[in-house]
Amino acid sequence: MANILEIADGVYQISSDNYRLSSGLILGQTQALVIDTGAGPRQGQEVLDAVRSLTDLPLAVVNSHAHFDRFMGNAVFEAAGARDFWAHPRTAQAIAQRGDAQRPYVEVLEPEMAHRQGPATQLVVPNRLLAEEVNRSSFTQLYLGGRTVTLIYLGPAHTDGDVLVGVEDILFTGDIVEQGSEPAFEDSYPAFWVTALQDIAGLERYRVFVPGHGKPVDRAFVERMGQTMGQAIERLQSSALAQDSQVRTASMYQLPYSGGASRILLDRLRQLEQAEN
Repeated sequence: MANILEIADGVYQISSDNYRLSSGLILGQTQALVIDTGAGPRQGQEVLDAVRSLTDLPLAVVNSHAHFDRFMGNAVFEAAGARDFWAHPRTAQAIAQRGDAQRPYVEVLEPEMAHRQGPATQLVVPNRLLAEEVNRSSFTQLYLGGRTVTLIYLGPAHTDGDVLVGVEDILFTGDIVEQGSEPAFEDSYPAFWVTALQDIAGLERYRVFVPGHGKPVDRAFVERMGQTMGQAIERLQSSALAQDSQVRTASMYQLPYSGGASRILLDRLRQLEQAEN
């Protein structure tokens, strides 16, 4: 059963154990907005049950980015009547083109989704898209009846299509902000990610930041995360030792992350460097 945390009146974090997922729910007077739907029909139903314990309003959905735990529960919400699925255009494209390739990732906890067997295992691609702003910030407002929500794109970061959701002084950040676990760098844009964290910390209207995994945090936490990531990148890219590939690999053990996360960061930086050349 999912855990529900009321952050403010009508604004909730819904946490489920699988993948340490943090979803969100924002209630208006005429519609409710769900942020991220889980990794398949089992988790999607768990999130939906939590939502329906709080409201019977018509639902809309935002997928914060194109990783499996964010969108593979969409079909559960479509079956429950949701018609508007919001995302950045790059996220929608990634789900359409590469969503099926992520099914093996959920084999253990969502076997039906992994094998495309049973109800609510089809992919539901977002059909409502933010304005396409190439590597530029964009802001899209949704009116839920008596409450306006802002969908924010700050450019590439954890992925190339991360969407944040702001309401009053609360910001749902997706996986741009991580609490209790290390950043996932596999398809990230680390330098831009640092910039995104700085930008988030600079959004003065927001006081509470709800991460994609873990507990809500404050502005100081976001600032520290950006500083830590910036220092790690600088050590890999700016150090004279980085010119020697063997020593550069060894230098990852001086980073503020575990060996596994440091290796992924190193490999991703190399990949991006090669793509630029």
